[in-house]
Amino acid sequence: MTTRKKTTSPSPSTSPAAKSTSPAKPLPLTPAANNDADHLLLKSNLKQLRLPTIKAEFEQLAREAAQSSQTFEQYLLRLTELEVAARATNTLNSRIKQAQFPVHKDLDTYDFSALPSVNKQKVLELARGDWITQHTNVCLLGQPGTGKTHLSIALGLAACREGVRTKFFTAASLVNQLEEAQKKFGLDPMLKRLDRIDLLIVDELGYLSFSRTGAELLFQVFAERYERRSLLVTSNLSFSDWGQIFQGERMTAALLDRLTHHCHIFELNGESYRFKESMKEKQNPGSQS
Repeated sequence: MTTRKKTTSPSPSTSPAAKSTSPAKPLPLTPAANNDADHLLLKSNLKQLRLPTIKAEFEQLAREAAQSSQTFEQYLLRLTELEVAARATNTLNSRIKQAQFPVHKDLDTYDFSALPSVNKQKVLELARGDWITQHTNVCLLGQPGTGKTHLSIALGLAACREGVRTKFFTAASLVNQLEEAQKKFGLDPMLKRLDRIDLLIVDELGYLSFSRTGAELLFQVFAERYERRSLLVTSNLSFSDWGQIFQGERMTAALLDRLTHHCHIFELNGESYRFKESMKEKQNPGSQS
């Protein structure tokens, strides 16, 4: 009787096929794997390449990656995501700083219920910034204290978040700077700088009177932006009273023709928000006694 020799198949751990399909182990990412010279050189390179976030975070993320058995690709992805996010934040902060808002106010802190005449949905639509890419304008007209400046800043901040170059002026400040630039023979460079701004916010138009020269310079800035750039103007005067600002019906009519051709106009009619808040503060002590 012949006996068959028992054969055994290779175990999975020694099978060539198994070796080719098993996942590769992540390579060590701990900083200890590098010598001091490499470590210092890496930091120097990251500084030279202007990658400050990666320079600040790569050691901590390397330890976390080693502990969670991440691959090099996963580790690098986390590092680059942090760098990209940091750059986006820095760019936004720089854009907001250059806009020179007097304070920061957002739409979520504006009391729309106090002024039913303001179309909240329309304002929220404007916050998306499409009107700026379409080179249209916004005019906020109303009595002092009704939140015109608040809305103008909030829309300006929203524009900054959309990557829009924005600049905030009071009307008096802008006119003063234009007149000063003209006296110093620097008007053309200033006008070119203003022309590079996608959204120019001019607040408190009508609060102070201008000289004839100042009114003409402001008219020039407004007129040159027609269908090329966007304006956001706030004023305590109705359009029919703008002749007081631009000192003549002819100039006023020419300006309003351009400004209102493509324009979202809001009339903020209501009691002063600041006055109501002041009255509440005065009434609270009496109600508590």
